[in-house]
Amino acid sequence: MSERKLVGTGEMFKKALAGGYAIGAYNVNNMEILQGIAEAAEETQSPIILQVSAGARKYANQTYLLKLVEAALATTTVPIALHLDHGADFEICKACIDGGFSSVMIDGSRFPLEENIKLTKQVVDYAHPRGVSVEAELGKLAGVEDDVKVHAKDSTYTDPAEAARFVKETGCDSLAVAIGTSHGAYKFKGEAKLDFERLAEIKKAVNEAVGYDFPLVLHGSSSVPAEFVAKCNKFGGNLPDAQGVPEDMLNYASKHGVAKINIDTDLRLAMTSTIREFFVEHPEKFDPREYMGPGRTAVKEMVKHKMIDVLGTAGHAQD
Repeated sequence: MSERKLVGTGEMFKKALAGGYAIGAYNVNNMEILQGIAEAAEETQSPIILQVSAGARKYANQTYLLKLVEAALATTTVPIALHLDHGADFEICKACIDGGFSSVMIDGSRFPLEENIKLTKQVVDYAHPRGVSVEAELGKLAGVEDDVKVHAKDSTYTDPAEAARFVKETGCDSLAVAIGTSHGAYKFKGEAKLDFERLAEIKKAVNEAVGYDFPLVLHGSSSVPAEFVAKCNKFGGNLPDAQGVPEDMLNYASKHGVAKINIDTDLRLAMTSTIREFFVEHPEKFDPREYMGPGRTAVKEMVKHKMIDVLGTAGHAQD
């Protein structure tokens, strides 16, 4: 067993908001992705949130994932939080809290406001006595991520007044807001736009409601780098018109009240495009270590770039 423990997100977010940076929340699906993230965090001395979705729990098994995270704690010195991404109901949140997660997200955004408040408060009331942080969501992001599917016509932006009421009544620790991002690799048609005016209004309303600098969260925030899309397509992929959130917009958000930015699609692209390239250039190879290794390195370099050039977490592990 590792002597180091997982941390909650509360202190992470306080330091991020005070320092004008945002914590990267990186989705974990297997060992190589987790290793790439952990190595990048250690080399840049960045605090990290490792996220596990319902799909990852089904694919890798929660027990395996917990042991991989335990290994990350044993081989790094940086603060690590383990977070459930898009918990659909109280039961999955409870299972993760009881299983050792330090943070959970309850996603009641598909419900009417009153029902979302009730569900979120139920999770908060269970999590807080056990020292676990709770993220909630208000507003609906378009796109697809594992089991979360929302058509563009059904997406809605977060209302500032509702957000203020929501955080005050639920007691949640952070709030994912909808200002124009979306899940998956196809985020925009035409020019990318985020509603930063709305973000500022949400921030002001929520801070006034709770009386302190409240952490906001951006989901659907991968940048879908053109070079990785091109590489994927060059070596047999089919990702026409894939487009993400420009990194300068994420950098701006990290300096204006957003304490956590989720990154998943970029990690998948980095790994998959690199493995596709390897298969085409080395058709005689069949040892998984020979192609998963370069995939892991691609994830690591992608994450280091995010930490240093986009989110600003580099050097803040010991804040």
